Amino acid sequence: MAVTKEDVLEFISNLSVLELSELVKEFEEKFGVSAQPVAVAGAAVAAVEVEEKTEFDVILKDGGEKKINVIKVVRAMTGLGLKEAKDAVEGAPTTIKEGISKQDAEAAKKELEEAGAAVEIK
Repeated sequence: MAVTKEDVLEFISNLSVLELSELVKEFEEKFGVSAQPVAVAGAAVAAVEVEEKTEFDVILKDGGEKKINVIKVVRAMTGLGLKEAKDAVEGAPTTIKEGISKQDAEAAKKELEEAGAAVEIK
C-alpha cells in the first residue's frame, strides 16, 4: 500500500508542535537542507492549535443502566420522538448536540450524566 501526500499531511496535522519541530530537525539532518519555510509553516500550525475552540459536540458514549431516564433527557434536549430518542440511546455512541457553546455542552453533559449516561464533549 502506497502512502499518499494526503496520508502524510494527515499524519503531520496530528503532531504536537514539539513533535513537528523534531521532525523538521530530522529532515534537515537526513537531507542536509535548511527548512526555514517549513519552520514558518510549523509556526502557523502552532498558531492554529492555540486558537480556542468555540463549538462543541455532546456525544452520548453509553446510555448506562437507567436508559429510560437517559431517553427522557435526550428527548427533552433534542425534541426527538420517543422511538428516535430510544434509537439514539441504544445506538450509542451518538452525537446528541452539535456546534454548541462550551457552557451549553457542559450543561448538557451534566444533565445526561445525572440521568445515568456516559458522555463526552468534543
